[in-house]
This record gives sequence, C-alpha cells and structure tokens, in this order.
Amino acid sequence: MTPRSEEHPNIQGNWKRDLRRNWQVYFFLLPTVAYLFVFNYMPLYGILMAFKDFKPRLGVLGSEWVGLKHFKFFFSLGAFWNILENTVVLSVYQLAAGFPLPILLALALNSCEFPRFKKIVQTVTYAPHFISVVVLVGMINILFAPSQGILINIMYRLGYPENQYLQVLMKAGSFRPLYVWSGIWASLGWNSIIYLSALSGVDLALHESARVDGATRLQRVLYIDFPSIIPTVIILLILNCGQIMNVGFEKVFLMQTSFNLSTSEVIATYVFKTGIREGQYSMATAIGLFNSIVNFLLLLTVNRIARRFSENSLW
Repeated sequence: MTPRSEEHPNIQGNWKRDLRRNWQVYFFLLPTVAYLFVFNYMPLYGILMAFKDFKPRLGVLGSEWVGLKHFKFFFSLGAFWNILENTVVLSVYQLAAGFPLPILLALALNSCEFPRFKKIVQTVTYAPHFISVVVLVGMINILFAPSQGILINIMYRLGYPENQYLQVLMKAGSFRPLYVWSGIWASLGWNSIIYLSALSGVDLALHESARVDGATRLQRVLYIDFPSIIPTVIILLILNCGQIMNVGFEKVFLMQTSFNLSTSEVIATYVFKTGIREGQYSMATAIGLFNSIVNFLLLLTVNRIARRFSENSLW
C-alpha cells in the first residue's frame, strides 16, 4: 500500500502555488471567515456563563462555578412547560402549514404556460418578503384593530356577530393563526425560489416524451417535476426541523400583549426578559444553551431518519 506522503508528494507545494496564483480569491474570502469567527466562534466562550453565577465585575472566569443550578431552576419553574409548549406548537404549526405551500407554488408556476401571468404572480408573491417585521405587525394591528380595523369593519357590514371578530387581537387563541399565516403570506413567494431553481434543471426532453405518450399536465408534475426536487425538499426539511425551537424573536415580541401572553410567551422572549430586563445573564445563557442543544439533537435525529429512508441527507 502506497504511503500517503508518496501518494501525494507535492500536495503542500500545490497548495502554496494555488495560494500565490489565486490570492485575490482568498483575499475576498477573508471577510466571510472573519464574520464566522467573530459572530459564530468567539461567542462560544460565553457558554461558560450558563454554569456560573455570573457577576459583571468579576468576569466570566472570575465568577463562581455553580454547575447545573440554572438549568435545574429553569426546569422547576411553573411556567417552563407552558413556554416549551408554546415554542414547539408555534414552530411545528409554522412548519406544517408553511413548508408545503412554497413547493406547491413552485410546481404551479413551473407548469404555467402563460409567461406574463407567471411573472405577475411571482412579483406579487415575492413583494411581501421585503416588508419589515415592524411594518408587517403594524399592518396586522391596522387590519384587526377592535374598533376601526379594516377587516373588522368588513365583517361588521357582512353581518357577523360582534363576539366572533371584535376582539381578535385580545384573544389568546388568535395569536398563533395570526403569527403563522402572516408569516406564510410574507415568505411564500421568496421560499419558492429555491424550488423553481431546482425545477429549471429538469430536462425538457422528459416532458416532451411524456407529452407524446399522452401524459397530462398533472401527471408530468407528479412523475417528472416533483421527483426532481425531492433532494432539495429533504435537505430543507432537515434544516427546518433543526430550527424548531428557534421561533423568531422580533415578530413574537412585537405581537405579544398581556392578553395573549399564555400562548405567545416562547423561549426567545423569555430569554430576553430574563437576561436583558432582569439582568439574570447566567439564567438566560442556560436557557439559550438548552434551546440550542434540543435543536442540535433534532437535527441529528431528522438527518439520520432521512439517511435511513432515502439517499439524501446533510452528511
């Protein structure tokens, strides 16, 4: 068996030669490496705060080591199960309702035979993505305001009983549908772009052959287009499942009121209130670390399931 050093005798020289020859490419890569190091690797040092009773005047290393004290305290809180349930239910609801729709939109647009209509639909569905979260929540408040909301007035004129719509923003049960479906409206078109890109790689000869054999448009979508994007669907599903515990903080916090707190208090908002408002930095770090560990385990589990039942996985 040939030793590795003999098998690739000039690998070090080749690397140096490539660096000298393409130094401009490596130079442009430096900002990305610096960004990842500063924002993804340097903060790992702060994980120590989860196991210490952090005091700013003592620093991270100088603070007292308390082990799993903050984790045990968080798990013993009466609100723990409610916060965990809200986080999981809201994220699963968003994944179940929002993940298939961009796929269906991409398949429909790809099979559309009217280019002008296709462009109009793409423009209309892409545009909401560029609306900021603050503006989006403001639109929700304007539409569902108890007395002067646009949709409220429409329902009033249609003769709906007032108790069915007047207090939409004040009902705890309304928070999840408003959060999820407003998010789907804002991201539907943008999320379909990656599937449209995958569909653009389908060989047109397959469609021509299927059309000659008498296949309908629906059959061509089901047996040619959809199988071609399954690898992309599986990869994105794995990545989305690995983010189940990460419900967006900004939108939840902006939509949160004292009326819907029972369904809108999630881990992200609780960490903000504990760490920033109350100054319990170690407690907030412990909760955030617990959240990340659960996401990591979910990612490993879903990836293993995908690898077992299909040929596509992250690794």
